[in-house]
Amino acid sequence: MKPPNVAESGPGTRNAERRPPGPVSAAWLQRVALYYLERYSASTEMLRRTLARRVDKRARLRGEDPSAFAEMIAATVARAVSAGLVDDARFADTRLATLRRRGTSTRGAAAKLAAKGVPRDVVEATMRAEREAIPKSEAADIELQAARAYAKRRRLGTHRRPDTRALHRDRDLGALARAGFSYDLARRVVDAESDEVE
Repeated sequence: MKPPNVAESGPGTRNAERRPPGPVSAAWLQRVALYYLERYSASTEMLRRTLARRVDKRARLRGEDPSAFAEMIAATVARAVSAGLVDDARFADTRLATLRRRGTSTRGAAAKLAAKGVPRDVVEATMRAEREAIPKSEAADIELQAARAYAKRRRLGTHRRPDTRALHRDRDLGALARAGFSYDLARRVVDAESDEVE
C-alpha cells in the first residue's frame, strides 16, 4: 500500500471526505445480530443491548434519534429468539458451568447471570437444575468444589507457599468471603491440608 501524498493527508481532508454511514435498516440490524451471535454466546438482553449501542452510534453519526429504532431492535431480537439463535435458558446453563469451573459461588454466579440480563426466574431454574442433576449427598459439594477452584485460581490457602500461608490467612478468608462463599466454607478451604485439596 503506497503512503498517502501530501495533498491527501492535509488536516481535515479525510474527515471532510468521509460519508456518513448508511441508514439503520432491518437488514443491517439482522447482519449486526448474526455477526455478534457468530462470535459470542449471548442472552436476549445482551443481544438487545449490543444492537441498541450499534444503533445509537450509527444514528448519532447520521444526526438521527436512536429511540426511533426501538421497535426495529425488538423485532430483530424476537427473530433471533424464534430462530433459536438466542436462548436464555441455554445461555444460563452454559455460563453457569463455566463460572463453576472458574470457582464462582452460587451467590456470585446468580449476580453474574443477572448482570448479563438473564431473567431471575431463568437463573433460579438453572440453579435448581444444577442441584437436581447430582445426588443429594453431593449437593453441598457444588459450593465446596467451586471454593476450591477459586482458591486454586487465586493461589489462596494451600496454593500458597507453606511459609506464607499463616501470614495471608485472613486475607485469603476475606477474598473467599468477597467471592460469595460462607465463612465456614472459606475457613475449611483455607485451613485445609494439601492432601485434602487434591
